[in-house]
Amino acid sequence: MTPFSDCYWSKDRASGTGTMLQMTQTVVLPIQRLPGTEDLPLPEYKSRHAAAMDLAAAVPAAVTLAPGGRALIPCGFAIAVPDGFEGQVRPRSGLAARHGVTVVNAPGTIDSDYRGEVMVALVNLGDVPFVVERGMRIAQLLVAPVPRVTWSEVDELPPTARGAGGFGHTGTQ
Repeated sequence: MTPFSDCYWSKDRASGTGTMLQMTQTVVLPIQRLPGTEDLPLPEYKSRHAAAMDLAAAVPAAVTLAPGGRALIPCGFAIAVPDGFEGQVRPRSGLAARHGVTVVNAPGTIDSDYRGEVMVALVNLGDVPFVVERGMRIAQLLVAPVPRVTWSEVDELPPTARGAGGFGHTGTQ
């Protein structure tokens, strides 16, 4: 363990100097396990430095996603995300790379005022059917702060070196 294990480095864009920020805050989320899901794990980090928690499928029976098919997969719990935060439902890299299975609306957002069951909209972009079984880890949940934005309408935006370049303007090499 390093002396900076609970910190991250933030670099000031204007001056090029950096600041060490302490990251020791733990966010406590109320979670309600839904009936009939006592056999399933609650979301959990699978490694010490994992950014997101794995989500298990709470399907009562196997669900087959045909190539190009989509399904809304229940996770068997509801959460109360604190005000000022969001839950982000993200794909699992292994499912995406090996099977072409991903989250349709990645990242899916769980707003702080939503109290329904957490669900994952999966899509099979692969060439063969994919079977989702009960308890299978199908996605990840990341809880992140989200600031409220107030618009400041201007006649012109401040310039940057990039400007309006986007959608692959820097090429692939």
